[in-house]
Amino acid sequence: MPVAPAYVPDPRFIGLGPDFADPVAPAAFPRAEIRFRNQRAAATVGLGGLTDAEWRAAFALFEALPDNQPQPLAMRYHGHQFRSYNPDLGDGRGFLFAQLREAGTGRLLDLATKGSGQTPWSRGADGRLTLKGGVREVLAAAMLEALGVPTSRAFSLIETGEDLQRNDESSPTRSAVLTRLGHSHIRFGTFQRHAFLDRADNIALLVDHAVETYHPQLAGLAGAERAAGLMRAVVAASARLVAGWMTAGFVHGVLNTDNMNITGESFDYGPYRFLPRNDPNFTAAYFDQTGLYAFGRQPEAVFWNLQQLAACLSLVTEQAPLVEALNGFSAAYREALIAAMLARLGVTPGDADANIALANAAFRALGSGGERLRWEPFFFDWFGGTASEARAMAGPRADLYADPAFTDLREHLAGFAPDRPERLAHPIFAETEPCELLYDEIEAIWARIAEADDWAPFEAKLARIEAAREAWDLSSQAAR
Repeated sequence: MPVAPAYVPDPRFIGLGPDFADPVAPAAFPRAEIRFRNQRAAATVGLGGLTDAEWRAAFALFEALPDNQPQPLAMRYHGHQFRSYNPDLGDGRGFLFAQLREAGTGRLLDLATKGSGQTPWSRGADGRLTLKGGVREVLAAAMLEALGVPTSRAFSLIETGEDLQRNDESSPTRSAVLTRLGHSHIRFGTFQRHAFLDRADNIALLVDHAVETYHPQLAGLAGAERAAGLMRAVVAASARLVAGWMTAGFVHGVLNTDNMNITGESFDYGPYRFLPRNDPNFTAAYFDQTGLYAFGRQPEAVFWNLQQLAACLSLVTEQAPLVEALNGFSAAYREALIAAMLARLGVTPGDADANIALANAAFRALGSGGERLRWEPFFFDWFGGTASEARAMAGPRADLYADPAFTDLREHLAGFAPDRPERLAHPIFAETEPCELLYDEIEAIWARIAEADDWAPFEAKLARIEAAREAWDLSSQAAR
């Protein structure tokens, strides 16, 4: 298979040994029709030049990439699901396919799957992914990347030609296999499995692997200090992640410990939603009947998950530094939330007190808008702060912004300079409405695919999201 010079294989996870994963074979699919290939992401790992036939060989047949993992690995892990411990988890419909370095950054990235067939951890399920689920994940990852949130990227979506039966979709429904490109699939639940089995030796191995592979700034630490250092790094990364969700108006939906990883990057998008309007009680999953993972409770959920990780690491280090790391979450989250809010408003940070005051004013404004103010138009109208005031006050929500409830926000914005105001020259800001990704639109996109095999709305939406990504240019926020 031809690869570009940017292709740098580095299959490291396999070196951890058989306690961490099971070699598996991919399913044999009757069909392999490419529905999405992420050319921009593929170019960063040297795979952008593959022909469609080579792409299908890699991401439908899962033929091994050159000098990479010889066989897919279904990763082993446990986890708390809605705070009930489940020791029967693991990659039940996916696997780690390959690992490779990202051009420019040198970061190690995973190519991992969803819907690639049964594994020892399928628990009687079919190991498949619905095409609708794949479409939803492609859209979610693209939108979150555009909004500057640390996220895996949908790399490939291939329709596989099987009819699936599901309780939450009209059935039979179409099938697909998704490949995502992400910065580690080592989950909190990966550590939980070995703590459950009382394998402190394997937890120590995981700590060393995580530090040397993903947090090399900690390489100078050893033994118990290294585990404590890893905890601090994961706390900081997780705080940035949830701050990104909270300013993007994103509700993950299933914040179980097996859905959080050690690099602070979100992945595996199931029943997610983007907020129509500010609502702390908004839930994404129909089965979240108590609101455990509601929008406003996401910081609490992430902190609870971090506590479970700390409990695992207590097998290899003292509790005091782990508690200290956990105690740092609130401050780290507040700092990250303020930074993320200023980035979303497109203004240059000022002094600490002014930054806090502006972030608070923005959240108050979002709350005071009630049913009249959608989440994303607020940030679209005020991007650049005072540089967009005339545009906001002449736009479709001008009467709302003239309300005294928004006086506080406008006064605070007056003290901030626009950050890279040249971004406002992008054609997207000449429009009156922003790019959003709300539930009804996703359903309409899927309806066209399901009813008429019409992929034009899906492709148009991805193009629109890409234009928004270029206009907002928030990539530096996600890379912090």
